[in-house]
Amino acid sequence: MFDVSNKADTLRFAIAQAIIKLSSETVDLIKKQKMPKGDIIEAAKISAALGAKKTWELIPYCHPIPIDHISTQLSLYESIIEIKVSVKSVWKTGVEMEALTGCSIAALAVYDMLKPIDEHLSIESIKLLDKIGGKRDFIEKNLDKKITVAIFVISDSTFNGTRVDKSGKMISDRLKNTYATNTEIIGYEVLPDNIDKIKTYIIKYSDEKKVDLIITSGGTGFSKRDVTPEATKMTIDKETNGISEAIRSYGQRRTPLSMLSRGISGTRDKTLIINLPGSTKAVSESLDLLLPSIFHAFNMLGGKGH
Repeated sequence: MFDVSNKADTLRFAIAQAIIKLSSETVDLIKKQKMPKGDIIEAAKISAALGAKKTWELIPYCHPIPIDHISTQLSLYESIIEIKVSVKSVWKTGVEMEALTGCSIAALAVYDMLKPIDEHLSIESIKLLDKIGGKRDFIEKNLDKKITVAIFVISDSTFNGTRVDKSGKMISDRLKNTYATNTEIIGYEVLPDNIDKIKTYIIKYSDEKKVDLIITSGGTGFSKRDVTPEATKMTIDKETNGISEAIRSYGQRRTPLSMLSRGISGTRDKTLIINLPGSTKAVSESLDLLLPSIFHAFNMLGGKGH
């Protein structure tokens, strides 16, 4: 199976449709509830629920997921039965296979119940009608320009040349390789753990260079030299607590040490500043969470609202 451990939980929804062709006489018998094997509508609903829940047992590469809701609708027309199965979940991966499997099993159950009385019976089609959920639904489609980004690596040892920068390069590579159409890196600085120096560069890039986003890496721990949050707090107009809380919450589900990061985030005029930890693993996980959803913030800062 594909590794989905780096994905964030989002609302997932999918609806599938099956079309069964049959004679008009059979439709009349269904409406009059004169079926020899019982009520096909209730049988379809039960079968769809069973099929959706057991998808991961039947399809080799499907993940076992928590299903929050299954709904089945069966509609009768002149010579057609339409089955629609919708599935909903808050999880890391989509539910289209659950909807399709539930729809398929419901269609087969109906076929089984009708085959003794209708020799022209056929399952004409099974298809996905719609699905929502995942990062692609949160990609900002109305950005009128590229987001300009400055990356600050904050570390005495990296500044002195005794340690190789990995976290800053990871941020840069992620933006260049995956979000090149949305972002432009216009600044990359390696700074010491010094409040005045960090403040100076935040102000320089926000006030003079007017960058949209400043991402810092490092200096968010408990040591005496870890002062990135303090420097950031002195420069911002508004804290954006939800961003930092989400980063810690996302990380905490993957390591019990995430809660030890003191990083904050906030805005200075129209610049968004986000503190990330210094470790490459923590940076990678934080970017998994932030991108691309964070791009919507720049429409808000630009006056476009929600």
